[in-house]
Amino acid sequence: MQTSMPPRFTDLAKSLPASVPFVGPEAQERDRGAPFVARIGANESVFGPSPKAVQAMSEAASDIWKYCDSENYDLVQGLAAHLGVPGDNIVVGEGIDGLLGLTVRLFVAAGDVVVTSAGAYPTFNFHVAGFGGELVTVPYKDDCEDPEALIAAAGERDAKLVYIANPDNPMGTAHSAETIQRMIDAVPSGTLLCLDEAYLEFAGDGLAPLIDISNANVIRFRTFSKAYGMAGARIAYAIAEKDVAAAFNKVRNHFGVNRIAQIGALAALQDQAYLREVQAKVAAARERIMSIAADNGLSSIPSQTNFVAVDCGRDGNFARAVLKALGKRGVFVRMPGVAPMDHCIRVSAGTESDLDAFAEALPDALQDAASTV
Repeated sequence: MQTSMPPRFTDLAKSLPASVPFVGPEAQERDRGAPFVARIGANESVFGPSPKAVQAMSEAASDIWKYCDSENYDLVQGLAAHLGVPGDNIVVGEGIDGLLGLTVRLFVAAGDVVVTSAGAYPTFNFHVAGFGGELVTVPYKDDCEDPEALIAAAGERDAKLVYIANPDNPMGTAHSAETIQRMIDAVPSGTLLCLDEAYLEFAGDGLAPLIDISNANVIRFRTFSKAYGMAGARIAYAIAEKDVAAAFNKVRNHFGVNRIAQIGALAALQDQAYLREVQAKVAAARERIMSIAADNGLSSIPSQTNFVAVDCGRDGNFARAVLKALGKRGVFVRMPGVAPMDHCIRVSAGTESDLDAFAEALPDALQDAASTV
């Protein structure tokens, strides 16, 4: 009997850890044997998508036997009209995560340097590791990403990519449009700035510089997962100089975007009145979260997103104990994974009943944490 050889993974694949970037709420519910009372940890929009988008997706379901439009034509044209840029400058993909992966694939070879902030959105880091890039990190400054330090590191290390989110995840902070524009202007020659604007619709005015489609050294990433309430549909878009945008056609999955998601995203984009309703609900929920925190003697970091980073007042071990104690009481939240930001828990905007559950659980969670840490 012939002995079979095991499959031959690449050396890079064999070197990677068996890591899970996020343990989802469903997995945690299976572990605890019960559903969460309040699902306010993944920065989803509990207020859901526009009813017009839901209707459009429902009507599209009967045609799901068809493949999607591989060019995403209708959605691209809708986005072009909404943004005031040509369709040639827009790339649609399977969420920002998918688009970031394609960006890394296009620009990063084994050993190439990529710069990001220590503790910033971790999925980007997994893509860099998966293509063999060398990740260089700089620390946060005053609970914010540090644009000047990021650009300095990119220049010093001849980085292929430099990543920043504005507004930021996991802290919810943001820089002004002027600060981000200075960063764009200072990008070193040969470096591409990945500007993640997933939470932009929740932010106040004056945080987004004007779109410059002539600049080939910046890609801006936006999504329907957050304010538009379509996280499960996995659809987002990038705005880039036309030759950079066209390069995505070399590597993207041309039938990877769900047909129903394409139709729903366009309907959501066209219902800006509903978006404004969601923005108002999120603003109110942020105020309620900060009030609950204050009632328990905790401070909060002012947020420009749909979540609030609540300072637990001690170190990361204490914050993790608080998070665990909240989970035992049916309240799902998350927290930054890297010190020094891990003194916080991160609470997503929820419904009144979600935040009632958080308000009820937090005092006992704090007490439990204090007795165990």
